[in-house]
Amino acid sequence: MRVNLWTSTEHALDYLSRADSIPHRVEGEATLLEFIPATAKRILDLGTGDGRLLALVKLDHPSTTAMAIDFSPVMLEAARRRFAGDRSITVVAHNLEDPLPNLRNFDAVVSSFAIHHLIHERKRALYAEIYACLAPGGIFCNLEHVASVTPELHEEFLHRIGYSPETEDPSNKLLDLETQLRWLREIGFRDVDCHWKWRELALLTGRRT
Repeated sequence: MRVNLWTSTEHALDYLSRADSIPHRVEGEATLLEFIPATAKRILDLGTGDGRLLALVKLDHPSTTAMAIDFSPVMLEAARRRFAGDRSITVVAHNLEDPLPNLRNFDAVVSSFAIHHLIHERKRALYAEIYACLAPGGIFCNLEHVASVTPELHEEFLHRIGYSPETEDPSNKLLDLETQLRWLREIGFRDVDCHWKWRELALLTGRRT
């Protein structure tokens, strides 16, 4: 299924209106920040949205330079507005359904609730591209929406975040946590683990060898 509504202005604005109310999101973001090395100099944010996560990273690491990638016109405009005047951040239009450009030597690659919009084959290919983007020892931190193990748990999760099976985003292509952790290990990431989870929200990390 290749449905992706994120080029729609209405869809993107609806998400932004709800983004701050996602339960426990702040806990996941705070845990992610713990894994960004103090020595990080270059950071890549995939599916940056309005730049929310990258702004938090920059508060902790003000001397870093960063690249923020998204493909939604609404999100790109919001990110450019957020980072206007900050010459250390470059906002780039790119669809994650397409291979990443030739990016290398990032100390950290981060992503927040973006990769689950890709079909599964593209998810795995993107993880390999992320590995190639990292400098040796660099870390990948993916705060992600993953699949529940049963339909009943999925419906309960939707209820908790104010949706139903009828109103959930058809752009979602959810995959179980265990498969994604296995993929990261097969690609070559080390120290792969899930460090935080609340229902279908999870933080996956791995380091380049």
